[in-house]
Amino acid sequence: MKQMLEDRRYNHELADIFHRMSACYKYLGPQQRFRAIAYETASRIIDGLKDDLSMYPCDVKSLDKLSGIGESIAEKIVEYLKTGKITAYEQLKNKVPEGLLEMMDIAGFGPATVKIIYDKFGLTNKEEVIDAIEAGKLKGVRGFGLKKIENLMRGWKLYKQGQERMLLSEALEVGNELLSKIRKIEGIDKAELAGSLRRRKETIGDVDIVACAKRKDWKKISNKILKLTQVGRVLASGETKASFLLKDSRTQVDIRLVNEDEYGSALMYFTGSKEHNVKLRTWSKSKGWKLSEYGVFDAKTDKRLAGRTEEEIYKWFHMQYIPPELREEKGEIELSREYKLPKLVELDDIRGDLHMHSKWSDGAEEIETIAQFILKEFTRYEYIIITDHSPTERVAGGLQPEDFKKQFLEIDRINKKLGKNFIKKGVEVDILLDGSLDLNDDVLKQFDWVIASIHTGFNRDNTERLVKACQHPSVNCIGHPSGRLIGKREPYSIDFKILFKKLAETGTAIEINSQPDRLDLKDDFVKEAVEHGVTITISTDAHMLSQFAFMELGVSVARRGWCTQKHILNTQSWHSIETFKEYKAGFAAKESSTINH
Repeated sequence: MKQMLEDRRYNHELADIFHRMSACYKYLGPQQRFRAIAYETASRIIDGLKDDLSMYPCDVKSLDKLSGIGESIAEKIVEYLKTGKITAYEQLKNKVPEGLLEMMDIAGFGPATVKIIYDKFGLTNKEEVIDAIEAGKLKGVRGFGLKKIENLMRGWKLYKQGQERMLLSEALEVGNELLSKIRKIEGIDKAELAGSLRRRKETIGDVDIVACAKRKDWKKISNKILKLTQVGRVLASGETKASFLLKDSRTQVDIRLVNEDEYGSALMYFTGSKEHNVKLRTWSKSKGWKLSEYGVFDAKTDKRLAGRTEEEIYKWFHMQYIPPELREEKGEIELSREYKLPKLVELDDIRGDLHMHSKWSDGAEEIETIAQFILKEFTRYEYIIITDHSPTERVAGGLQPEDFKKQFLEIDRINKKLGKNFIKKGVEVDILLDGSLDLNDDVLKQFDWVIASIHTGFNRDNTERLVKACQHPSVNCIGHPSGRLIGKREPYSIDFKILFKKLAETGTAIEINSQPDRLDLKDDFVKEAVEHGVTITISTDAHMLSQFAFMELGVSVARRGWCTQKHILNTQSWHSIETFKEYKAGFAAKESSTINH
């Protein structure tokens, strides 16, 4: 995952400023649309840089070479690195109600809505806006009907929930950095993440860590932990536990210190889930044992039976080891007693990435740069598919048919240079409102891989739209199926039972999109899809090089959805993917024959 934000200070600060500048231009009207897009793109690129901008030469010519950063934005980066401010941003803030701009990140509060709120009511911050809505002051105002107001409140509720919990990617970043520092403290024998973070839930309320050390060192270790740079307000300080809020954050961190013979039981207890633990304790009690965070004991004699490791506990219980991702009390305990738990898919099983964007549409890098990076950093990959956007996605630089022909020639040239057919020709084609696709059949037949995705019409039931896309002979996969953005946008309505049935019938795959704010398909639906016989893909939807690491997040979702290697299409060779596509072609031919007769 990415380095901690504090190690990339200027990246974080400038990404935030450029995001705000984009919001300013959005507020100022559609005539500023391209400036808004440019600054939002720059924000995304800078936030994804591996090294801090302070590590780059502080001159416009060098920064202008960064993909997606033009000369004008490079000048502003240099200005900020030298002076700590951007004059254009300071001037821009005077033209807009700055306190309302962050509301444009909330579902329902677009630039036009925010402008009306400011012009008509003079409200200047989100607290005033929410108070006015709750007090009914916006009712009766043109453009603010009952449904509109309901949507605004729903968006606000979703936003608040998102502020209270971290995305899995952010929590892993924070948790792994803390874990690394704690493991280096003298006296620590071993330490591990626990809680919902270890179970890889999509959002995390707090960060839990269990560490093992000799009791005589606990107080000294606790004091050292509380001196770490990430520590903000201290909530509890003792021998067995250190609790604090992360600096500049409301996120709580709880670190427990335990003895060596308690480490496994403590790790199991603090990993959870609560429901899993209760079921396991109840079952062990029926066998004459006591299970707690301190170990497994004989209920009559109080003799310690197990607890040094989780594996030791499961072995004592005559159970198969249960991976943390499955500990949600969904039948895993019963299956572990029968040694019938699946061998879950692992990150090293992935043999290629099936969804990514290049500079041809809204990606930050050239295709050759992407290929060289993947070959160096992901040596197990045997193929990648460039899936740039189709024409309808104008904001994302969607390609026309003639553009794809030029792209094909470039891919052929690069593959020849690489000496192998590593880069495949794909597209993320838009599913239009009527379920048709925005490229014609003759064009779609030319691609090695076609992902069909919805990018419009989120406030409607999209079941029929997706079903129709599944039936198209060229569609190989449905991308980010529910359209959700965690903490920002609710999923649109879908009858997944109908969709899964059609996916399985037509031989169409469904995607786990690994973008941190998507993780779409959700884990519960992944499990249901597998039960329906649907093939799953795990893809990054990467728009910059740093995002290829998001594959780890998608694999976590698949594991929580009980996926094995055989369920995931891109754990297989390209030949196997071609075989998968042949089933779809056969189904389409059979359907066509049936219709014609």
